[in-house]
Amino acid sequence: MFKKIVAGLCASALVMMSAVPAFAEEEKEPITMSVFWWGSQLRNERTQQVLDMYAEEHPYITFDGQFSDDYWTRMATLAAGHTLPDVVQMVYAYLEQYAEENTLVDLTPYIEDGTIDVTNIADSVIETGKVGDGIYAICNGINASALFYNKTLLDENGIEIHDYMTVDEFKEICREVYEKTGYKTSLSYGAYTSETYMQYLLRAEGKHLYGDGKLGVDSAEDLLPFFQLYEDGLNEGWHLDPSLYVERTRGQVQEDPMIYGSSPENMSWCGFYASNQLVAMQAAAPEGMDIALTTFPNDNNEAAAWLNPSQFFCVSADGENPDEAAALIDWLTNSVDCNNVLLGERGVPISSVVAEAIAENQTADDQEVVTYINEVVTPSCSTIDPPSPSNGSEVVALLDSLTEKLMYGELSAQEAAEQFFEQANAILAE
Repeated sequence: MFKKIVAGLCASALVMMSAVPAFAEEEKEPITMSVFWWGSQLRNERTQQVLDMYAEEHPYITFDGQFSDDYWTRMATLAAGHTLPDVVQMVYAYLEQYAEENTLVDLTPYIEDGTIDVTNIADSVIETGKVGDGIYAICNGINASALFYNKTLLDENGIEIHDYMTVDEFKEICREVYEKTGYKTSLSYGAYTSETYMQYLLRAEGKHLYGDGKLGVDSAEDLLPFFQLYEDGLNEGWHLDPSLYVERTRGQVQEDPMIYGSSPENMSWCGFYASNQLVAMQAAAPEGMDIALTTFPNDNNEAAAWLNPSQFFCVSADGENPDEAAALIDWLTNSVDCNNVLLGERGVPISSVVAEAIAENQTADDQEVVTYINEVVTPSCSTIDPPSPSNGSEVVALLDSLTEKLMYGELSAQEAAEQFFEQANAILAE
């Protein structure tokens, strides 16, 4: 079903929002609607542009667009104070937590009455926003995890990359790149990138990170390959020095060691990302650098990989304008004009009609992402895991902390695996 979306199958007509009579717009009381998101500067600019477009069509609405680098910390604070913005961006990993804490509005009534039109969206995609019996989020793009790499650098040094690399093949390339160029490797260090890569490695072995009130693995030995990769990279010299991450805002494109640095010693030839980030990364890259993408290194890609709802839009239970917020989400999802500005930056549009309509206006990088989703990931992947448990964020923080200690030499890979197994199970049992 995902492939139907990203391939953009033909539909008989474009679905357009019904025009609101001018007199009806004039009669409505002015409102201010807040929208909260994270991402690159490119996303920030495009999102603000489409909000301005919507405000022009709905002059009674004024938008308070809020963009944050420290998104989840702010989200937690706002949720605790019951002051969440009207519309918030969400990820699959946090969806269950926020829905169960009654901070989000069930969108089922808006879907049933047509306020949010899901006619051209696969049921499997709608299901990704489901928690319990309700639909609490509308996915705004399909993506997949991807290893980005400096193709220009590798081509110049005769180093070839192929899809579906094993972990051992990846390590050999890390060594070869370091020996030939001095460029190092940046592994999946930080928040959900780390969690995602650990899931990849486990799924390749037929295991899962989360079980029912505990980890989905039987022992620390199942977790060791993740930590061992970092230890090998540091011992052999091909992994970046951990002090570099202190100087950077992790997750910010402009500060990523793939594109920012003074020498090969503090730069990386690759990075772990979501596929939809390619456009922003390429836009921020130095002139003459071509960034390409391939699959995360793992030993069984069909078992490891999955198609992912890149992000969602949700209506906050704290907001004063839930009906208008739902209508905005419909427009963001189904308006061709809107998506000709967004151009799939959050992922391949979930509406097959929209995906087809905007294809001719997408850049070569946009189209490369679509090709990657359709031709590389879709033929070799399996079903996404259920959302992380409500206390999964604590597990992620623990993973980040232990990885950092390992990189600074405070823990061995074996010790990090054992501590993660013990402490993560304790967190999940609470």
